[in-house]
Amino acid sequence: MERGHAVRDISFDLPQGKILCVIGESGSGKSVTANAVMGLLPPLMRVSSGEILFQGRDLLALDESSLRELRGRVVSMIFQDPLSALNPLMTVGDQVIEVMAAHNEGAPQSRKARAVELLTEVGLPDPALMLHQYPFRLSGGQRQRVMIAMALALEPDLLIADEPTTALDVTTQAQILELIQQIQRKKGMSVLFITHDFGVVAEIADQVIVMEKGLMVEQGDADSVLSAPQHPYTKRLIAAVPRLNKNNRAAGLDLCGYDEAPVLAVENLNKIYRSGGGWFRRAREVNAVQDASFNLWRGRTLGVVGESGSGKTSLGRLLIKLLDSDSGRILYRGQDVARMKEKDFRPLRPKIQMIFQDPFASLNPRSTIGHILTVGPIAQGMKSAAAKSKALGILEKVGLDAGVLGRYPHEFSGGQRQRVGIARALMFDPDVLVADEAVSALDVSIQAQTLKLLDDIQRETQVAMFFITHDLRVASQICDEILVMQKGRIVESGPPSQIFHAPQNAYTRELVAAIPGRDHVLQTA
Repeated sequence: MERGHAVRDISFDLPQGKILCVIGESGSGKSVTANAVMGLLPPLMRVSSGEILFQGRDLLALDESSLRELRGRVVSMIFQDPLSALNPLMTVGDQVIEVMAAHNEGAPQSRKARAVELLTEVGLPDPALMLHQYPFRLSGGQRQRVMIAMALALEPDLLIADEPTTALDVTTQAQILELIQQIQRKKGMSVLFITHDFGVVAEIADQVIVMEKGLMVEQGDADSVLSAPQHPYTKRLIAAVPRLNKNNRAAGLDLCGYDEAPVLAVENLNKIYRSGGGWFRRAREVNAVQDASFNLWRGRTLGVVGESGSGKTSLGRLLIKLLDSDSGRILYRGQDVARMKEKDFRPLRPKIQMIFQDPFASLNPRSTIGHILTVGPIAQGMKSAAAKSKALGILEKVGLDAGVLGRYPHEFSGGQRQRVGIARALMFDPDVLVADEAVSALDVSIQAQTLKLLDDIQRETQVAMFFITHDLRVASQICDEILVMQKGRIVESGPPSQIFHAPQNAYTRELVAAIPGRDHVLQTA
């Protein structure tokens, strides 16, 4: 049933110098609340009643000119997706300087010096060089730091952070959270921090508000809400937070075990990215994957973890031949597919499928779900009626009904779109599933449902899964064995109990130490 309000009867206070976390699932009204404070609600949405008092003034009663003067100078915001929020045609330095220029702050030369100072403050390497870089050349964590620098350019009194760490790896996430805390304490700012992860709440919050379907269902100081939640919805959110398992994944799959040959055997795989270069310049080389070797077994999940840029996604794309390797072997049931030409590999492609990180970007917005699911099998020779019948069976398996066949991707929630992405991969009865950050952008409750779905599917079909993630808690839940990657190399491998509770490599220890809320009771399981 649709509701007639985005948010209703929301009341809270944010004391000076405190961090207030607003937590809830997608659609709970968190971002609408933040955008109302900033005066950034879309034209079709208006505030029907209430007031937002800031330093004695009702922000809802101010005209656009007065709001524009407040934004950036008094109230500033860090947006969830820095790549979308940053201008791709402007350098990082120009975008930081633009904030100051818009408010006539300082002279051109002093603005540039201030921009370097801000980039230094947020921990970006070589700030003077960084000024001249474009957003697409930066990592996700670096782009988020640029957004923070822009938000802090005029030293606002209130900082609003809308899911600033959702898609970041654990070490970058820990650095961003620490950075926000340091700046907040140093400048005495108030922070309104929006998140769906109670692990993040445990790290930084002084106070917490829990929202569900536009209503505020619980509020209090962070320790009280975390240790003794009162509302059933809060309890469900906390229960859905992935725990760092102490034990290995439960056995019970109907397997021949390691007696049989692996479905996929990777031997000394290498991939180098080359860019730039010319007559008088050497090409820039990045060793994306270096001497990777491992086996993937039927009915088992092999996880790969590491920071952004460690080579996880590159390795996954090599396995399904979206990228060509430079050297090494990928043996699929004894055949070396690494050296195969596309025309030779095409008959095998259905058996190695990928679940992409962003289901909205990977699903054709102009195609119905029925077409998305059946076009591949039909291209492989399946009859249309058989493909439709199979699609209906797969949809039931992933928890969607037959009515979705005629609908389009934009009509679904993020969790439902991810289920469609999983269904599309399963249409080919694959032997190998490569899941690339398949749950990273989902709410914790939807994430838990998706992980259970993948586990159920694997137990039923015995598919081998290569699971790429930056969330070590998720990896401990679903993986039988884990590879840890750093700068293209596998630096450690083993079962979750070893990787997370007795890591041998210093880099692995850093990753484990950076898990948000790791020392809180939430993380024990």
